[in-house]
Amino acid sequence: MAKKTEKKPELPLLFFAATKDRWRDLEKLFGERGACAGCWCMVWRRPRKEYEAGKGAGNKRALKKLVTSGEVPGILAYDGDKLIGWCSVAPRETFEYLQKSRSLAPVDNQHVWSVTCLFIDKQYRKQGVAVAMLKAACDYVRSQGGKIVEGYPSITAKKLPDPWVWTGVLPAYLSAGYKEVKRPSASRAIVRKEL
Repeated sequence: MAKKTEKKPELPLLFFAATKDRWRDLEKLFGERGACAGCWCMVWRRPRKEYEAGKGAGNKRALKKLVTSGEVPGILAYDGDKLIGWCSVAPRETFEYLQKSRSLAPVDNQHVWSVTCLFIDKQYRKQGVAVAMLKAACDYVRSQGGKIVEGYPSITAKKLPDPWVWTGVLPAYLSAGYKEVKRPSASRAIVRKEL
């Protein structure tokens, strides 16, 4: 007998740019561990040596500097007054890792915005928040004049711990209307959504 899956109702989420007036909320969402092992969503933004040396407090300072500088490094999802999710989205050229990656080299010469991280409060995972955030990322990029949003989801046949799939998973992107444009490895895809 096939297992019946129950579709959860969509949460009425609110989305905002990650700006300095929302820093305290982001700090609380990421917690003492900085989302994952002191990353503070800086692994793709900083040169590898700086990132490794900055794990914890250094990476936190780097993200805070971005957020409080007026640059918007991502968007935030709220359930009422509670911040429940983070999506790193910015022009591709702002990510040091992408500039140097051979496997995730540019697909073409078009200007794209990149989604590089999704972090969702544990209590809100597996409820469609990632899909909603990926759609909201497109709305944000469109509002900034962007034309293409690109992501780099993990592909896996087995269940992995959530921190290991921080770039998101392919089914979430496909549900949000992105299309696979390249598969550089068995475990990673490049997806895009044209706005």
